[in-house]
Amino acid sequence: MIRFEHVSKSYHIRKFEKLVFADLNFTIEKGDSIGICGANGAGKSTLMRLLAGVEQPTSGKITRNMSTSWPIGYGNSFQSTLTGADNARFVSRIYNRPEQELLDFVEDFAQLGPYLHQPVNTYSAGMSARLAFGISLAIEFDCYLIDEVTAAGDERFRRRSEEALIARRDNATLIMISHDQNTLRSYCRRGAVLYGGALVQYDTIDEACLVHHHLQSRNL
Repeated sequence: MIRFEHVSKSYHIRKFEKLVFADLNFTIEKGDSIGICGANGAGKSTLMRLLAGVEQPTSGKITRNMSTSWPIGYGNSFQSTLTGADNARFVSRIYNRPEQELLDFVEDFAQLGPYLHQPVNTYSAGMSARLAFGISLAIEFDCYLIDEVTAAGDERFRRRSEEALIARRDNATLIMISHDQNTLRSYCRRGAVLYGGALVQYDTIDEACLVHHHLQSRNL
């Protein structure tokens, strides 16, 4: 379970304060699969970082009693001067996983070839996403946070990613953000819309997508 109680988040930018969220209150239960819709700049990635514990709220309380992946997507928190393999080894030590077993999984899944042994700062955005996805799937998290990652790689990698995500969804919690509503419908049972600093949850992903589409059309 992850619970947000009166959570607000703001950033100080030069001479003004940017408020991203105000008084968020919601609960994500174990086994949920939730797609989060929102326009560019609505705060979807910030919400993911708060869910992961990568960032802390400005005010309010976040209770988390299940393990969460880092936000898996084009952005990552790898040490860019280390190789992909060295980053994988580092993560294996943090999570107390067998080093070679995790590295073998990443090598097979991410399909980076010789680039796995090159510094991450030589990777394209898609390669970084594949590394992050491979390392995350090598670890059994209670909750997986997915940020547009299914667009990374060729058709074979996307197919393997889809199969892996569906398997994780059936055994863990899945929280996904994507601009592609068909992608959200493929993986998520419930939905939520992030708009105007508030998050509203819906019983179905179809309902959330419909509300998001209406809000976007109204703002054109």
